[in-house]
Amino acid sequence: MATETSDLLAAAAPPTVAVVRGIADDQLHLPTPCRDYAVRDLLNHLFQVVVNFQDLAAKRAVTWAEKPDHLTDDWRSRFEAEVDRLIAAWSDPASSEGVSPGMGMPQTTVGGMVLLDLTVHGWDLAVATGQPYAPAPEATVALHQLTV
Repeated sequence: MATETSDLLAAAAPPTVAVVRGIADDQLHLPTPCRDYAVRDLLNHLFQVVVNFQDLAAKRAVTWAEKPDHLTDDWRSRFEAEVDRLIAAWSDPASSEGVSPGMGMPQTTVGGMVLLDLTVHGWDLAVATGQPYAPAPEATVALHQLTV
């Protein structure tokens, strides 16, 4: 089954996954448009977002205090697999219902937050590493509606 959030994430994922796959190890030190983040830092942040928002879809508590280094082993493939798990987590109709116990806001807003991170940080990483990036049009429309 799919939800509006999972459909939007499924549309937004391929451009960001392609950028992550295209990042070379010698680019991890480069600065990003996110002033406080080098490419490595932003990748680890985005990885943590993708993993934590799987739990948030299931209305389970998450911790943001831990900052694990996700860039080990075959991290590019693991990122893609975690994004697939994220989409699957938000495919459950219950993921969009009610209020997030951990975030204290509507689940639909929480879903919009992960869509925002996946889309915007995909662009940030593309700019930092000199890659093309074209966000999914339906994601940008949904994000614009989220902010107005």
